[in-house]
Formats: sequence, C-alpha cells, structure tokens
Amino acid sequence: MRLSSSLKLRHLEVFVEVARKLSVTQAAEALGMTQPAVTRALRELEAVCGKPLVEKHGRGIRLSSYGELFRDHAGRSLALARDGVALLQGLGEAEGPQVSIGALPTVAADLVPDTLAQLRAGRAPGRFLVMSGGNQYLIDQLRRGSLDVVVGRLPAPETMAGVEFDPLYRERVAVVVAAGHPLAGAAHLPPAVFEDYPVLMPSEGSIIRPLVERMFLEQGLALPRFPVETVSSSFGRRFVLAHQAVWIISHGVVRPDLQAGTMAALPVNTDSTLGPVGLCTRREHRLSAAAQRFCAALRSHCAALGLA
Repeated sequence: MRLSSSLKLRHLEVFVEVARKLSVTQAAEALGMTQPAVTRALRELEAVCGKPLVEKHGRGIRLSSYGELFRDHAGRSLALARDGVALLQGLGEAEGPQVSIGALPTVAADLVPDTLAQLRAGRAPGRFLVMSGGNQYLIDQLRRGSLDVVVGRLPAPETMAGVEFDPLYRERVAVVVAAGHPLAGAAHLPPAVFEDYPVLMPSEGSIIRPLVERMFLEQGLALPRFPVETVSSSFGRRFVLAHQAVWIISHGVVRPDLQAGTMAALPVNTDSTLGPVGLCTRREHRLSAAAQRFCAALRSHCAALGLA
C-alpha cells in the first residue's frame, strides 16, 4: 500500500498539536475539530505507523517512546508542507510571503527593531511578524514552521535537532543599575552588594542562567538568596529604574540603556559568560527572499555597530 493512500496531512496536524498540548481536548479546540475526530485521526495514524504514539499517563496522556521518535519527523514534514504552500501563495504578491521572526530578549531591544526599520526605510518589500519569548518556546515554534528564523543566543545542544545556527557576534552578561543608584560609578563593589539591594537574575531554564551561576562560583561570590527571576526586559527595566535593583542580564538587553546613560554597568568580571548570538533556522527550510534580506540586513547592522 502506498503511504500517500493512508497518510493524510491532517494526521500530522493532529499528532503535532496533541504532542504540543499533551491533551486531546485542547488539541481539538486548537484545531477546530471535535474530540472524537482527533482521537480517530490519532488511531488512524497509529495504524499507519504500526506503533502506539500516545499512552495514558495519570489522568492525561503522554507521548510513547515511539511518539517521541516520530514527533520531530512529523513536525518537520508539516513545516515543510506549510513552507511550500506559503511560498506558492506568496508568488505574484508584491510584498511576498510574511516573514516570521522569533527574537530573544538579547536582540529584541534594539538589533531586530533597528534592522526592520532600516529595511522599511529602504523600501525593501516584505511583511514581518515578530514574536518574543523564551528560547525553548521559540525553537519549538521554529521546528513547527510557525517561525522562519530565531535570533538570539546559541541554544543548548540537546535542543538543536533539525536546527542550524549561523553566528553573528559574541556577547556577555552585564551587571547594571540605574544611573542614579548609589553604586553607579563605583570602582569596587562591597562584599554584600547582592544582599543589600534587590537583584534581578535570569530565570531557571534560560540560556544564560548556568553562565551566571558559574560566574558567581568562579569569583567566589554567593548567589543572591532572594532574587527576582525574570527574562522580561520590560519588567526588568521598570524594576531597575524605579527600585534601586541590580540587574544581571545579557548585555544586548540593556545596550540601549547603557548608551543613553540611564543605566550604568557595575565593575563585575563577566568574561566567562561570553557566548555566541546568531540566527537559528530549520535545516530543510529555504528562506524566502524577504527573510534572506532581513538576515543579510541584520548581519550588516551588527557589523556596523562593531559587534561582528
């Protein structure tokens, strides 16, 4: 029997959504289908594969070991099909297909918006959608075809299956305070600096959290006992400027604030946190002309700033 006679695109759509939600009910709502229809599509797909893809887990479900193996293949196949349809739908349109960009906080503050502004000023055709969020979420969206490119720090190796990384520059973590903070301009920091003031740190699971912890360990510093954990640039900026907090965050997030003089860097050696920032794309995905223009413009902008 030919695979095409038994495997349908809706089977992959259903499986990918169930794998994402780990709930038949939520997958059905997201797909606009009934719960029995989702269950039936799953059973049909399992019959095609000859293996169980989901299994009961407590009161819910989880992917079986076979489902885990199949998830990336299903997601990438679905993403490729969507790419092809989007490409054909965009042909003949002056602006071309929409370019979906995932921007991690380190580039969302200035590099990505400034690059898009330059493209618009040059009247380069293109429609853009920008999504911000955590690294794992954005990489998952990239694999599913919801994003064309993700810009940010190099993800952990275990999350890079099917993803290619093109480096742009290297950056480190910064330790900053508001310009009017008592420690602004200090040549040396008191031993209890991270106990005397509120401290904002990258949250557990963020790319730079292990780097920050290693920095504290290497310099013999005690980690703050009661930090506020966040990677939200808007929250962090407000908290630092209004509440005399110390903020430990990627330099790119606060680069505009340091350049404007509204924040100041503290004299903390962050050399060990240096790491690559670049472009993540799906291995099989061919970027549209507009997406290629964005990537080229971003690379040129980084070079012009002396980052490359």
